[in-house]
Amino acid sequence: METPTRMIEFRGVTKCYGTLTAVDNVAFSIARGEYCALLGPNGAGKTTLVRMLLHFTAMSSGAITIDGLPVSDPQSRLAIGYLSEQPRIPAQLTGWEYLKRCAQLEGIGSPGIADECARIVRVIGMQGREHQKARTYSKGMVQRFCLGAALLGDPRLLILDEPTSGLDPIGIREVRVLLESLKNRGMTLLLNSHFLSEVETICDTAAILHRGSLRVKDSIASIVKENETLEDVFVRVVRG
Repeated sequence: METPTRMIEFRGVTKCYGTLTAVDNVAFSIARGEYCALLGPNGAGKTTLVRMLLHFTAMSSGAITIDGLPVSDPQSRLAIGYLSEQPRIPAQLTGWEYLKRCAQLEGIGSPGIADECARIVRVIGMQGREHQKARTYSKGMVQRFCLGAALLGDPRLLILDEPTSGLDPIGIREVRVLLESLKNRGMTLLLNSHFLSEVETICDTAAILHRGSLRVKDSIASIVKENETLEDVFVRVVRG
């Protein structure tokens, strides 16, 4: 079977809640290895689209595939690492214990769990902190361990929902550097973020939603014209 070139494909995806259309006939694709930002103001439909992609919410109509498989197929989700907007670690667990439990849920066999957790601790730069209780962690440290959990098993697709929300400038930079380093592995990224300057640095492409509809999907280089920033384009699309 030929390997699909598209990691994600949305085909005429619509989601209605009664008379409210949260997502309206959205169609675009994300190639394997592409870093795509999902942008839009609050209420644009971004979270609903991600929830349908993860099969947390059923579509009203349309189709979504991941690596050629419909999202209704549990096999499609084996490719995914996911970080929610407000991740939590139980206060009584250490970062290592949290990663270990997530690795078990991921289906990583007992002989390989310690090595995989150690690899992730190195990737997220938390050596020496992994055996502290989560109650002692800053928000940035919790964010990094939860991002590490999303990276367990080396997923082909990483979905991040506001990964730098609430972080200080140092934490934001550390997340950006980590995401840039993952590009060398051929991983596909869907990044839901309001930090447009960071998106412009990290991502190759952007999809801009407004009022449930897709307004723009293109490379950031094509979207951003001379003397413009991604923020300028975003504001024009939303207000236009």
